[in-house]
Amino acid sequence: MKTRKRLIPHPVLSLLMLLAWLLLNSFSMGHLVLGSLLALAIPYLIQDFWPNAVKVHKPLQLVWYILKVLGDIMIANFIVAKQILGPSSRLNAVFFEIPLEVKNDFTISVLAGTISLTPGTVSADLSKDRKRLIVHGLNVTDIEGEIAKIKQRYEAPLKEIFECCPT
Repeated sequence: MKTRKRLIPHPVLSLLMLLAWLLLNSFSMGHLVLGSLLALAIPYLIQDFWPNAVKVHKPLQLVWYILKVLGDIMIANFIVAKQILGPSSRLNAVFFEIPLEVKNDFTISVLAGTISLTPGTVSADLSKDRKRLIVHGLNVTDIEGEIAKIKQRYEAPLKEIFECCPT
């Protein structure tokens, strides 16, 4: 049975796309119109591949999460630059597994993307049972500490933002 396409299938995504477009371009009426058209057309065209709308249960926490990640990216850039410009013998590159508490595909994707955006770490794979995220760290001396940091700093807020029911 074929489901009917919704005109605006992912309103939050459309709004975020429009805001990103306006931040990346000079603000003008032309960019507002073009950004709006793209923000409506792209989610409409991809909705067959992404049937479930994203539900943001805590929008203010999402804003703080984005700001925290942007700050972490800036700081990590300096740390990684210092590490790679130094002697490579001091680097301790490792793969490690993060046990996941998040279950939603979208939330797992955002977590994996966040880890990959932060310099020094990259999400390498998701286990077949979807319960562990395999991550590569450029310089990790304490695997358990790194796992705890990622779970506390990124996974826990994402779980609240996207998976928790509003109270």
